[in-house]
Amino acid sequence: MPMSSALQAVLVADAPHPDVVDELAPFAPLIGSWDVHIVYYDDNGEQRVVDGEWHFGWGLEGRALLDVWIAPKRELRDRPMPVSGEWGLTVRFHDPSIGAWRSIWNGPKNHVVMPFVGRMNEGEIVLEGSFEPGTVSRWIFSEIGPESFRWRNVESRDNWKTQKLTQEMFATRRREKS
Repeated sequence: MPMSSALQAVLVADAPHPDVVDELAPFAPLIGSWDVHIVYYDDNGEQRVVDGEWHFGWGLEGRALLDVWIAPKRELRDRPMPVSGEWGLTVRFHDPSIGAWRSIWNGPKNHVVMPFVGRMNEGEIVLEGSFEPGTVSRWIFSEIGPESFRWRNVESRDNWKTQKLTQEMFATRRREKS
């Protein structure tokens, strides 16, 4: 068996594990492949826009949700883009000791590892972490439906008295090309 097939066989799962199916249920609608329209907002109000792709699936014996985020999307990688882009992997799993999800974003191109703790909040999946002194980030999945969802990154430097939108994505379920 080729190495990639051996790795895929132990990494990918067909469904969530029965022990965590309820805990991972909020992520179930995300399973599959998505085209994403990504908007980056800088401190001057300028926007940079790029199209990407996002792929979600069950993994690690169905005890985790895995996703691969690619921006710009693969078919645009040979063109000049307004952002340097990334090709990253997230692993999310439920931790009963804290009653929440642990989520770790890994971005090898930009040398980034970002741990989050996530919970449901008013119908949204909210992942929170701190990566700069005095700044807290929330990555929020919202408006999740069968064919689309919205994701946004908001930051606060004053314990959420104010917040700033730094990035958002509008995802549309990818259709297989015939």
